Amino acid sequence: MKCVICKQGETRRGTATVTLEREKATLVFKDVPADVCTTCGEEYIDDATTGKLLKAAQEAASSGVQVDVRGYKAA
Repeated sequence: MKCVICKQGETRRGTATVTLEREKATLVFKDVPADVCTTCGEEYIDDATTGKLLKAAQEAASSGVQVDVRGYKAA
C-alpha cells in the first residue's frame, strides 16, 4: 500500500517496536508484525494485532506492572 504519511513510499512486511502506556504501566513490545514504509519508516499495525497489544497492556496495568519489555507473540 502507498504510505499515507509521506505519500511516496510503499509498505513492506516487517516488524515494529510499540510502546504503550496504560494507567501507571509502560509496556514495550518488540518484533510486532507491521507494514513499514520503505521511504519514511512509518509503521502500520493491523486491527487484530492492535487489539492484542491493548488487551495485554490492560492486563499488565491491572496486575500492577510498572515497566515491562516483552517480545510479541502471535496467539
